[in-house]
Amino acid sequence: MIFRDLVCRILVTTIACTALATGTATPAHAIGSTPDNTPGFNGSVWATAYAGDTVYLGGDFTAAVVDGKQIARSRLAAVDAKTGRLLDWAPAADGTVRAIATGGGAVYVGGAFSKIGAVKRDSLAKLDGTTGAVSAMLNHTMTGQPYALLIEGNRLYAGGNLTDVDGEPRGMLAAFGLGSGKLDGTWLPKADDQVQALAAVGGRIYVGGKFKKINSAGGAPRLAAVSPVTGAPDPTFKTKATVIVYGIAVSPTGVYAAHGGQGGKVIGYALDGTVRWTMTMDGNPQALAMLSGTLYIGGHFDNICATASTGTQGSCKDGQIPRIKLAAASPSDGSLDPWTADGNGVLGVLAMASSPALGKFTAGGAFTTINGVARKRFAQWG
Repeated sequence: MIFRDLVCRILVTTIACTALATGTATPAHAIGSTPDNTPGFNGSVWATAYAGDTVYLGGDFTAAVVDGKQIARSRLAAVDAKTGRLLDWAPAADGTVRAIATGGGAVYVGGAFSKIGAVKRDSLAKLDGTTGAVSAMLNHTMTGQPYALLIEGNRLYAGGNLTDVDGEPRGMLAAFGLGSGKLDGTWLPKADDQVQALAAVGGRIYVGGKFKKINSAGGAPRLAAVSPVTGAPDPTFKTKATVIVYGIAVSPTGVYAAHGGQGGKVIGYALDGTVRWTMTMDGNPQALAMLSGTLYIGGHFDNICATASTGTQGSCKDGQIPRIKLAAASPSDGSLDPWTADGNGVLGVLAMASSPALGKFTAGGAFTTINGVARKRFAQWG
């Protein structure tokens, strides 16, 4: 009965609580806990993105690890999502890659690099998705770097700690034409602090980070919705978030944010910014991915807390259920899913991506095992 009471306090609805009660059968999860057989990497994976049957990776690694052997990959790599095979795609960045977006046969990358191969590119580049060749387009100078990239419509959106592009002032956010690679002079939102995450759905661009205001509008600190055309804040989306947003996932009916703070939280928001549910853990969630009606969560937590009350270093004060670096939840009510795929390490999971077409999702980060099996800094489930 103690275990049942603990689970019920974590979950939001009576229905979900009954499903996980002791002695009651739980529904089978669509995704197994054992990850696919894929390459590992000798450094952290900070970004992943799907394009068709390929998943592209960026980070601070210098080699992929296949059957115990290191194969040179300088902060960029690609894996066949169906077979798990390391692909020949191997452009070489000279600094950490922190963001990836894909579209139209191209791979857009952002981070702390100044060159890819022998080609100078200041923190942002467009690469051929097959050959890895650097495009002549998207050649800009920047103060700061992108932490998040998003393709929506005919634009590439970038968010980070950007203060200018080609000498033009920017408030942590910028947009570029997909067809031309040119800086867009009409999309001009100005955040007053760092942007960590971008997502799009329903005619909105959702922006998450450390900021308190966008364009001097304070209605949605740390998580805001802006126009994809002008960047103006959408006044119908109002949140009262008090801590940084590291990751965002969206659906047609909700917005889900990975928040930092003492312990960390995942919060499910309605489309007007109202809080629908909150899940508290004993470490920050860093990344989210939505697949087949399930919200997958990655970070450096070890437990889901029974209540919102946390103590020293974010420890759960009123009991917990183990979920080490990875967890899954219902996006409708935040109820904890029985799926478990325990990672390891201090930083754990840093990035996630999903492919509805393939029925797969990835986690990248600093972990080296999943459920005790070697998966060095990259894993895929499907």
